[in-house]
Amino acid sequence: MGTLPYPFSPFPATKTHQIFHPKTPPFPFPKTHQRSSRAKHHKLQTSKFGNFLHLRPESKPQSLNLDLPLWAPHDRSPLDVVIIGAGPAGLRLAEQVSGRGIRVCCVDPFPLSSWPNNYGVWVDEFESLKLETCLDKTWPMACVHINDNKTKYLDRPYGRVNRERLKMELLQRCVSNGVKFHKAMVWEIEHQEFDSFVVCDDGNRVKASLVVDASGFGSNFVKYDKPRNHGYQIAHGVLAEVEGHPFDLDKMVLMDWRDSHLGNEPYLRDGNSKLPTFLYAMPFDSNLVFLEETSLVGRPVLCYMEVKKRMVARLRHLGIRVKRVLEDEKCLIPMGGPLPKIPQSVMAMGGNSGVVHPSTGYMLARTMGLASVLAEAIVEGLGSTRMVRGRPLYHRVWNGLWPMERRCEREFYSFGMETLLKLDLNGTRRFFDAFFDLKPHYWHGFLSSRLTIGEIVLLSLSLFGHASAPSKVDIVTKCPVPLLKMMGNLALETI
Repeated sequence: MGTLPYPFSPFPATKTHQIFHPKTPPFPFPKTHQRSSRAKHHKLQTSKFGNFLHLRPESKPQSLNLDLPLWAPHDRSPLDVVIIGAGPAGLRLAEQVSGRGIRVCCVDPFPLSSWPNNYGVWVDEFESLKLETCLDKTWPMACVHINDNKTKYLDRPYGRVNRERLKMELLQRCVSNGVKFHKAMVWEIEHQEFDSFVVCDDGNRVKASLVVDASGFGSNFVKYDKPRNHGYQIAHGVLAEVEGHPFDLDKMVLMDWRDSHLGNEPYLRDGNSKLPTFLYAMPFDSNLVFLEETSLVGRPVLCYMEVKKRMVARLRHLGIRVKRVLEDEKCLIPMGGPLPKIPQSVMAMGGNSGVVHPSTGYMLARTMGLASVLAEAIVEGLGSTRMVRGRPLYHRVWNGLWPMERRCEREFYSFGMETLLKLDLNGTRRFFDAFFDLKPHYWHGFLSSRLTIGEIVLLSLSLFGHASAPSKVDIVTKCPVPLLKMMGNLALETI
């Protein structure tokens, strides 16, 4: 296996929202008729646009090299917090809490393994977190192709996160702050009046005053008291060596809603007109590019095979011939839906805590920022002289992460998701045409989840003002039901 002479590790950089992918086995490859491997290889190499779905990813994830201080069963030093999971949410929270003098243990079966997910972020978001040194590639601008005749250029730098560098940075900070690690899988959590026990598959029981589950959306430790009617974003991406591509190296493609590539495939075009997908692309150089076909949100989720077929058609139309797949990726992200039950005895952070942006799926930078907010709430309880424990502690930390104002803001973002669910391709194009005509403060803030309720209301009014006549019809005819749902949820939150 050869390697490419690129100055960074060959892993794809996907959207900010791709944070807690479910751990799935390698993607299935289409079945082929039995023939010799040489014949199959010859066909792939001689086809004008070789079907890249048959190419197996070449890169293999590698573990980080770091000596971690391990928790020992005979260690009698009491723990304040046990964090389940060593993903971005878990490590960032461990770093923030331990930096404030709280004793932390992080439980994960493979704490040094490479993260399977891949991240891209707006540069200003990581600068505000002082994590810009963890970006290894940036683009001065982004662009959105509304249709064949209209493109929006966004004067906001976008960056690719070096996931190995980010994880190493967080791990080293945790080690410096005295965080202990336990290499095990959590089977169950037992609660007493003031303490909890994390029961692991190796037979050990780790005791702490607070348990935080940062293991992702698939966890069963965090409870809900409402139906989980989430929308779902699904995507297929590849980091590929190509013979060439049409993308400007100074711009990343945030969204490409064009459908001219489906002109000769009416069965695909009809489905795309109802449940559209877009292309997301990061060009690293003239022969290396990350490409991803994405369904923004669907309920139920769009068929994964349908996404891949549309991507094959798009690349063929663009004249992109994939020579090698360095890594491929399946992304499935639950969006919106209800928050977990507040409060409850297990705290949540990350994909299972409701912080995924309901309208876009973005959450990495938001999770990094909210970790410090949650850390403050934990310190106010566990670090206080009143020794807040048990139910009062759970109430404090859950409401620290989700105060009333933040819950109401989330309802507005969920309203955006419910509206997008009702739009076809043309309606979606009209929506983003108006959205990216807004003042940068509004669309920056919306995508970064940092607008206040008042600003979200002003954004909505401005969006309606910028909308075309057909888009206003969409809003008037398709928004009443989501609007009534949002108003009902807001009323319930404020009771």
